[in-house]
Amino acid sequence: MKITFLRSGLIGLVGLLAAAATVLPLQVSAQAYPAKPVKIVVGYSAGGAVDIVARTLGQSLAGSLGQPFIVDNKPGAGTNIAVKQVIDAPADGYTLMLAANALAANMALYQPAPFDAERELVAISLVGRVPVVIAANTSVPYASVSKLIEAAKAKPGSMAFASPGNGSTPHMAAELFARAAGMQLQHIPYRGGAQAITDVIGGQVPLLAMNALEVRPHVISGKLKVLAVLSPNRSAIFPDVPTIAESGFPGFEASVWYALMAPAAMPKAIVAQLHAEVQKALKTPEVQQRMTAVGGEVLPGSMAMVAGLIHSERQRYDKLVREAGIKPD
Repeated sequence: MKITFLRSGLIGLVGLLAAAATVLPLQVSAQAYPAKPVKIVVGYSAGGAVDIVARTLGQSLAGSLGQPFIVDNKPGAGTNIAVKQVIDAPADGYTLMLAANALAANMALYQPAPFDAERELVAISLVGRVPVVIAANTSVPYASVSKLIEAAKAKPGSMAFASPGNGSTPHMAAELFARAAGMQLQHIPYRGGAQAITDVIGGQVPLLAMNALEVRPHVISGKLKVLAVLSPNRSAIFPDVPTIAESGFPGFEASVWYALMAPAAMPKAIVAQLHAEVQKALKTPEVQQRMTAVGGEVLPGSMAMVAGLIHSERQRYDKLVREAGIKPD
């Protein structure tokens, strides 16, 4: 009997240890996120504004969470390749995406829609925004938005603007601006911003719609002038240039925004943890200074705020694409 009792006791002890062994790794893994490097997918080439913001945010998160946050540039198909990669990735917190306006616009621009961002992704946090600017060759006779509108209305459809491509955020922003102002502009799409800027500087096209970061060096060199920033606040890098609201269109905004996204099934605890860490990062001088350097501002806010922005932008772009007949490149 004594031997039987000892054996049964040992069996019970082994069972308890086995049960503990199955529970403990779950507890450790839950507490230890991230336990390995985290990838931030970016649907644009290295060196652009989205890439710079992603690397700035990743560096801050790496410092606070103790693991590398590595930017993975996946340009192509208007960022659709990158979005699909994130949607199809394991929802374990180790594949994230820094998205911009194309996330909302492409659901309207491409038919059939390549994805449903509201259903297949979860919004972790807004990060910031950079204004789109309307710039011009320095030889054009108008020096303000009001003069531009006056000239465009005098000869409807005769004034052209260059953009980085059909369906790009600057293209959409300029179309929204033209409709708000009641004027017609001719769109000249390019494959990327560099050639568009070159042709505007060279005088082949009078106007340019572009994000503030790419325009800045050419404004400093005196080759371009900025007529307006399409954002609610003045740009830190163009403090003397009026916003479109100040130019007679209160409430109008067409900024490039950035949001951190993840696969929809990612555990809520990890989503909440990352959201809190991003909010802390956006308060640091380093992140704020880097955002200012690319012409933008940090944009903290709730997860519901991001989801609401994506939903409203999707509807806004859907209406614009249908009415203007915009097609992707």
